[in-house]
Amino acid sequence: MIRHIVFDIGRVLIRWDPEIPYRRLIADDARREWFLAKVCSSAWNKEQDRGRSWAEAEAVLIAQYPDEAPLIRAYREHWSEMVPGEVEGTREIFDGLVAAGLDVTMLTNFAEDTFQIAQSRFPVLTRSRGVTVSAAVEMVKPDRAIYDHHVRTMDIDPAQTLFFDDMVENIDAAEAAGWHARHFTTAAQMRADLGELGVRF
Repeated sequence: MIRHIVFDIGRVLIRWDPEIPYRRLIADDARREWFLAKVCSSAWNKEQDRGRSWAEAEAVLIAQYPDEAPLIRAYREHWSEMVPGEVEGTREIFDGLVAAGLDVTMLTNFAEDTFQIAQSRFPVLTRSRGVTVSAAVEMVKPDRAIYDHHVRTMDIDPAQTLFFDDMVENIDAAEAAGWHARHFTTAAQMRADLGELGVRF
């Protein structure tokens, strides 16, 4: 029986696309692709999710790519543009699960300051029983430690937990930790996954 539903946030509850501001800032497609793959990359951003400050993060990159300094600083300056709205359909599922009395929490890779901005813009991010924000605990998915931390602090049973995340590596890690987990693609598929596992709401 599934008693606990755990939501990832980015690209599950809210949209996140770092290309949005950079389409304006870097018109050339090839240069923009290079910049986001090699300079302000996913691996670089993940360290902010682990708790590194933006000032330190920017300094590291500017030392390597001094000519790119304005564009490096633009990542944090224009971060809000990267989060243009909710993922269609998932808030309704989230609210339905909460209304049905199911235990809903969130587990997310997020910097602390940008998470606070996101919470202020999207009320759904304030409506779960609790949330583990990676930067606050200085752990990130898919490291096993953050899943175990969530289990302890939220007092949930992994065998009765269903986790939704948009990253396959995070799903695999959750399953290795004893959770049920499903790769998020669309709200329709999320509803189907919930039904398959007997979750009614």
